[in-house]
Amino acid sequence: MPKNKGGGGGGNKGGAKGGKKGAKSDGDGEDGSSGKQKKGGTAVKVRHILCEKQSKALEAMEKLKAGQRFNAVAEQYSEDKARQGGDLGWMTRGSMVGPFQDAAFALATSSMDKPVYTDPPVRTKHGYHIIMVEGKK
Repeated sequence: MPKNKGGGGGGNKGGAKGGKKGAKSDGDGEDGSSGKQKKGGTAVKVRHILCEKQSKALEAMEKLKAGQRFNAVAEQYSEDKARQGGDLGWMTRGSMVGPFQDAAFALATSSMDKPVYTDPPVRTKHGYHIIMVEGKK
């Protein structure tokens, strides 16, 4: 007799709890994933030079206007983790802050030898960005 009581009661409780938890987590995961995929659509391969102060960003821009390569100026002036030539890689729509994204998608594609970049620098909550786009898809 004791085996039936313990086995039957434990099985019912465990099954009910497990079912509810599983349903909730599945729903959350689907919502989060589908939201990101919808925003993705197009992407840009972007480089930038980020400076906290506008004066430093303008100084970097003068170097670009003088003919220096974008990646060399980024290594010297950029103040973020993308100091290796300013390369941020492929960024999808919705993954960037508003003003940065608007500027990046508006720019024409260019090369580091003859960059087409944002002039004046774009102001965001992170600082002043000089943005260059190497590719679009």
